Amino acid sequence: MNFAKILLLAALLVPCGPLFAHQYQAGELHIDHPWSREMPPSAPTAAAYFVIQNRGAEADRLLGVATPAAGRAELHEHVHVGGMMKMQPVASVAVPAHGEVRFAPGGYHVMLFELPRQFRDGERFPLTLRFEKAGEVEVAVAVQKDAPAAAPHGHDQGAGHDH
Repeated sequence: MNFAKILLLAALLVPCGPLFAHQYQAGELHIDHPWSREMPPSAPTAAAYFVIQNRGAEADRLLGVATPAAGRAELHEHVHVGGMMKMQPVASVAVPAHGEVRFAPGGYHVMLFELPRQFRDGERFPLTLRFEKAGEVEVAVAVQKDAPAAAPHGHDQGAGHDH
């Protein structure tokens, strides 16, 4: 394959952003593939998900989130209470040293309220994560029709939980 064909192939792959994982870094923290499921236009809320990996020797804590795409953004989790699943806000989420925390359906997630509109498949919106030690990092949340393929993990979604 000649060089021109390789360049053309590379150029064609670039617009396929949501098909490939996107990553961000804040100090020793790596934020992998922020995404949100496409919701019906009338849905009053949406949720955002991602994985935070801490490659450092010190724990950190996610203290809050913000986005211009919603009137309000909060850290939430799903918990089992009396045999029922319940969603509740959390003040912060601990990110253990040499560990990870998954924000995924049925576990931790970012709830987005007071949406002026729902984002469509293929769109992106900014989300700022505020960490106790690593500071702020802005990520682009990819809106997708379906959840991305599950990555192998062995970590409890509730690890690092802190009210």
